[in-house]
Amino acid sequence: MQSKATTVEKYLAELPADRRAAIGAVRKVIRDNLDSGYQEGMQYGMISYFVPHARYPAGYHCDPQQPLCFVGLASQKNHMSLYMMCQYVHSKNEKSFRAAWAKTGKKLDMGKSCIRFKRVDDLALDLIGEAIRATPVDKHVEFYEAAIKPRQKKPKKEAPAAKGGKKGAKARRAPSKTAAILNTRAV
Repeated sequence: MQSKATTVEKYLAELPADRRAAIGAVRKVIRDNLDSGYQEGMQYGMISYFVPHARYPAGYHCDPQQPLCFVGLASQKNHMSLYMMCQYVHSKNEKSFRAAWAKTGKKLDMGKSCIRFKRVDDLALDLIGEAIRATPVDKHVEFYEAAIKPRQKKPKKEAPAAKGGKKGAKARRAPSKTAAILNTRAV
């Protein structure tokens, strides 16, 4: 369930007390470990930590009007979610994160980047803090650009030059047999 809140404070005020406390605890861990180059705000109906356009003007490749997301924090219908893009865009980070989580003895309910939880006690907050601290803005942008590079379209090749024509000019098609017959009858 996406919120229509325009500020983090309004978002938190909408939440029931138990969820507000849980989201607040995770938010504190994020903010305590966040590189100063990131910015907190609302994005995609949730609390978001992102690389501002002033730092990375290209923004998110699917919607360049949006700044590049780093971490998202949301209260969903059946759970709360922590979207760790720093794990998603760098598979080595994700593998080491999963291995470190397994050592905590806590169950990890995670997709590619989304960690789902019902209570703060479900989370390894110290590990989340370490992952956030380990990815400063420049490193996140570097991982992101390396991840999207294979997906970017290759530039179109220029059309071959027509004989005797300019480079890139369309080649003239030879007249069809029917046109050739019609032209000879007209003479």
